[in-house]
Amino acid sequence: MNLSKIRMNTKRLDTLVVGISATALFDLGVADRLFKSARQSNPETAVEIYRQHMMENEEILLQPGTGYPLVRALLGLNNYHLADEQPLVEVVVMSRNSSDTAIRVLNSIRHEGFKIERLAFTAGDAVVPYIDAFGVDLFLTTNPDDAQKVIDSRACAAAIVTAPPESAPKWHSDQVRIAFDGDAVLFDESSELVFKTQGISIFHQEEDSKQDIPLEEGPYANLLRKLSHLQQRLKGRGERQLVRIALVTSRGSPAEMRVIKTLRHWGICVDESFFLGGARKERVLTVFNPHIFFDDQMVHLEPASKVVPAGRVPYPINSPLNDD
Repeated sequence: MNLSKIRMNTKRLDTLVVGISATALFDLGVADRLFKSARQSNPETAVEIYRQHMMENEEILLQPGTGYPLVRALLGLNNYHLADEQPLVEVVVMSRNSSDTAIRVLNSIRHEGFKIERLAFTAGDAVVPYIDAFGVDLFLTTNPDDAQKVIDSRACAAAIVTAPPESAPKWHSDQVRIAFDGDAVLFDESSELVFKTQGISIFHQEEDSKQDIPLEEGPYANLLRKLSHLQQRLKGRGERQLVRIALVTSRGSPAEMRVIKTLRHWGICVDESFFLGGARKERVLTVFNPHIFFDDQMVHLEPASKVVPAGRVPYPINSPLNDD
């Protein structure tokens, strides 16, 4: 029996592991645009031009990216870690940079005081094959292809982060706040398909009639379980609840009951639930003020991303929703 493997799996059950690309953690927009421009004009020199830029600027600290507020908040939870237990949260930087071009990223991590011990630099190759090796529960990236591959493999939750909010709100420093959409995120896409193909009237009829039939799990169901487990571990350690979760869905009555009963069936109770009946989400999100919001539809993400950090959850490559 491989005891090291057992220990690794046990740690994975107890520790929330977030993988994040360097471009999702910090704003590398200038370097990224330089590389893409060079690749279009002369692909053979693009890597060297990028390398020179990163080396020449490696003492210049990077500005926060979209995933920065979440990483800072999650790592802050480790202040409540007990000496005899598994870590509460681990963050893994997973980047297509080489270690040589990543010194600017590493300098910025050290400047922020982030205790990030695990890193993967693949020098242009995909980081996705290493997701399972690092035991990642959530992967945040600016690369649509990488996020798509993770979603298709069902290895973990994944999102393509949008640009940072136009004016960053004052983040909660003593609490992690995460907001989720429901269908095609926490739950599978079957109900959303009914809505898209048959209209809201049939959707309401079906959801009401099936309110005692739990929805199938979506790509973020396991992450929600992990966060719920983290909440339980942290109970009573802070002056107030340290992790707060919100469901922000376009569903309204009578489609809300099936969602509530599904979460009960899963043994999970989210802290705040907003059934908006098609109303705009960004107003509620402005009040809840999450460190990140996950949704599958750009019609919701575009306005939301202007007020809070946001990430798009891709549909599986073979999903009929991709034809919408």
